Amino acid sequence: MTDAIKKTLRENAGARWFVLILVSVTMLIAYTFMEVLSPLQTLIQSTYGWSGTDWGLVTGAQGYLNVFAFMLIFAGIVLDKMGIKFTAVGSGLVMIIGATIKYYAFAHNFEMGATIIGIDARVFVSAAGFAVFCVGAEGAGITVSRIIVKWFKGKEMALAMGTEMALARLGSFLALFGSPRLADAFSIPTAVLVGTLALCIGLILFIVYCVMDVKLDKQIEDEAEEEEPFKIADLGLIIKSKGFWYIAILCLLFYSAVFPFYKFSSGLMVNKFGIDPSTAGDIPSILPFGTILLTPLFGFVYDKLGKGASIMILGAVLLVIVHTIFYLPALTATWVAIAAVILLGIAFSLVPSAMWPSVPKIIPEKQLGSAYALIFYVQNIGLMLVPILLGVVLDKTNPGVNEKIETAIANFRAEGVPANEISAKVQGLREIGEIPMFDYSSTWLIFVGLTILATIFGFLLKAEDKKQGYGLELPNIQK
Repeated sequence: MTDAIKKTLRENAGARWFVLILVSVTMLIAYTFMEVLSPLQTLIQSTYGWSGTDWGLVTGAQGYLNVFAFMLIFAGIVLDKMGIKFTAVGSGLVMIIGATIKYYAFAHNFEMGATIIGIDARVFVSAAGFAVFCVGAEGAGITVSRIIVKWFKGKEMALAMGTEMALARLGSFLALFGSPRLADAFSIPTAVLVGTLALCIGLILFIVYCVMDVKLDKQIEDEAEEEEPFKIADLGLIIKSKGFWYIAILCLLFYSAVFPFYKFSSGLMVNKFGIDPSTAGDIPSILPFGTILLTPLFGFVYDKLGKGASIMILGAVLLVIVHTIFYLPALTATWVAIAAVILLGIAFSLVPSAMWPSVPKIIPEKQLGSAYALIFYVQNIGLMLVPILLGVVLDKTNPGVNEKIETAIANFRAEGVPANEISAKVQGLREIGEIPMFDYSSTWLIFVGLTILATIFGFLLKAEDKKQGYGLELPNIQK
């Protein structure tokens, strides 16, 4: 049996790292589209007259289908029942469909004042497209996690997961840095279209991976037959695990304090730090650079030395410091924003580098697809509700600002100002004080609260690990 194992593809370092590159680049593209609108908040509000609530409805759409329609739970069950290849290709197709709907939302010329079920038509269609895209993106995320466990278990698993996450963060950088420039040079719909076309490349890479996976399955066919098949009843075993819930809630709190930051950071940069809207995504785009290097590094440390729970706690504490800096109204210097984003990058490297490789230590491998799906489901509750809450609080604490922006847009349109020049003119009125800047301080208190709770659950997870002996503080590489 030992000789047979040595001949499998996953024992070949070149083969398993090639697989990692295939799936990681697909996730890079997915994250690029995920954040394609994030740096355009001020531009979109000035062009289409969206309120903070409208922005929150669209950016929070990540969880509408994944949470309310239980699509993430369904995706996890499909992954465990139908397998990696089916779920990977299906997720790629769903991402493309959702992205196409979102492109239509911005490319179509909706009538002024048009609504769907009482919601602005462009807002509704954009949110619908993003919701469908996120079904595919989250399905791809849990599938890729399962792929890495399959190909790297007992080897450099945390390093592999860290590398995949680092490349995904590079996708966020491409969106934060490139999307405003595409929108400025061409149009907002063009920025969305480029992301949509890139997703087609991601689907092709998933298909290439499937060819590799077929070869591996043939080599480990005997091992697969020995493993007891997944049953729906296994979900009960996952739900009863206290360690699972600690890591799932930590995931919810941590990611709710990071990904919504992408969605609201450009507005913060413009309104608090005085950054020009056309480059408002530049400072937040620094964040992925640290994660590209540090996430694999911290994953390597976890593989070699362990300390997974401690790494997660350290990351959560750093996040408390970061959002406190963004909250304090007196701190408005550009260098402060840059320093805080760099520190955020370190925090964003620490927690995921240890969190995702820790799940297989708590949950048996045959239940991993559903376990990851449940964690992503819980995470999506936060990613759906937090942006909506942030948008509502932003509007409530800045009464009258949206109305003044909408009035200015209507006046410029009546004067015949070209659509691509309206945003700059509205921003000009804000700079001279005729339209007030948004105050983000009350909004940012929500982030501070989330990070404090994340730290508490990090300590609870460490205590449960000590009690149950999961081995979260032990190295991943088996000697």
